Amino acid sequence: MSTPSSTAGAQTTGPKLRRALTLWDLILYGIIVIQPVAPMSVYGVLSTRARGHVVTTILIAMVAMLFTAISYGRMARVYPSAGSAFTYVGQEINAGLGYVTGWSMVMDYMLNPMICVIWCSQQAVTFAPGVPYWIWAIFFAFLFTFINMRGIKTSARVNAGLALGMGIVIAMIFVAAARYIFGAPHGAGYFTNPFYDPATWSTKAVLGGTSIAVLTYIGFDGISTLSEEAENPRRNILLATVLTCVVIGLLSAAEVYVAQLLWPIARPYPNVDTAYVYVAAVAWKPLLVIVGVTLLVANFGSGMGAQLGAARLLYGMGRSNALPKSFFGAIDPRRHIPRNNVLFVGGLALAGAFLLPVMAGSQNTGYGLGAEMLNFGALIAFMGVNAAAFVRYYLRNPEKKLTNLIPPAIGFFVCLLLWLNLSTPAKIAGSIWMGLGIAYGVWKTKGFKGELVNFDIPADE
Repeated sequence: MSTPSSTAGAQTTGPKLRRALTLWDLILYGIIVIQPVAPMSVYGVLSTRARGHVVTTILIAMVAMLFTAISYGRMARVYPSAGSAFTYVGQEINAGLGYVTGWSMVMDYMLNPMICVIWCSQQAVTFAPGVPYWIWAIFFAFLFTFINMRGIKTSARVNAGLALGMGIVIAMIFVAAARYIFGAPHGAGYFTNPFYDPATWSTKAVLGGTSIAVLTYIGFDGISTLSEEAENPRRNILLATVLTCVVIGLLSAAEVYVAQLLWPIARPYPNVDTAYVYVAAVAWKPLLVIVGVTLLVANFGSGMGAQLGAARLLYGMGRSNALPKSFFGAIDPRRHIPRNNVLFVGGLALAGAFLLPVMAGSQNTGYGLGAEMLNFGALIAFMGVNAAAFVRYYLRNPEKKLTNLIPPAIGFFVCLLLWLNLSTPAKIAGSIWMGLGIAYGVWKTKGFKGELVNFDIPADE
């Protein structure tokens, strides 16, 4: 289909984002933001919520995310913009809905660095208990920001190193788990209970768990925010998004499957937020430290990547005047990055690292609350992108093909079902955030009498 005239590309002046990322860079970025050890950080929270059916929730979430990933990739072909879902929905459906979608994404992208700072700080305290949590929180928030201020290629090189290290540790976990599992006799249902255990099964609990399991895949959508820094974005964004989702989904299912075999659901975890560390130690005691360090590194990479994506989303919204353009729409002329946004997200991540544990009532439960709040915004954005893909490729296409109808329709309704099964505290906090965004829109447009968004999409290079 032809691209609308509005997307032909505005000839913007001043510094621009630099096209420097290859397909491999994009895939590595997606894998690092999601994390090759993605389900390990949220394993304890997920196991508790889903009554032990972690692998089932991971696979259900993968189905929803795969269809959504296809919608993201196809929309990136039409709008290779840093604004991502904000641009897709605003251009295809309605500028106001695009603004609301962008605002929900801001919640998602802001919370991801926050919960990564929380997790890294908690884990660092276990290694160095003499250093208090607040010092670690400041350290990690500063480090995320410092690396992202260095430029996009520096971030890509760091991602490659992190992926290699985590791959080695994952292989060690599988080998140790296999030796432990096959070295002892097991009763009936031992190998199938992780998928379905009639003694603990609850459809409501599994759906609630799946709404958290979506966190395992959060990050694939961030690939689309790098459209203006990618080589051949109309091709590579789709490929990178889908491939990242598939690889992470299958790998995550395998990781939580062996964990469920190692640790019975009835046995409590010493710390729900860092449960996988203790589970891995059942197979081989040195993994207690090895996995702990690996997850710390993984959350470091994820938090750094999430901050990178958040800065690009804010840039897309600022350039389109949905947020104050002079601050959020500015590019550093030397490093070609949205410097103000990187600093802004870093500051909020640090503030959230102190605030979320207080809201949750305990330092050890702040991660779980933050994860569900994050998914509130993410699932709204996912529904918006699926709706935009449906409008673009099915409603406006003279040929009514099922291949243009089924993926966005399934993606939308599964995401809606998962959103409805989020916890009540997450829905309350998310609703407050959305209310603030709508109130800002009313103030900005003087009761929606003025222009809300002025989309500015640069031409391909």
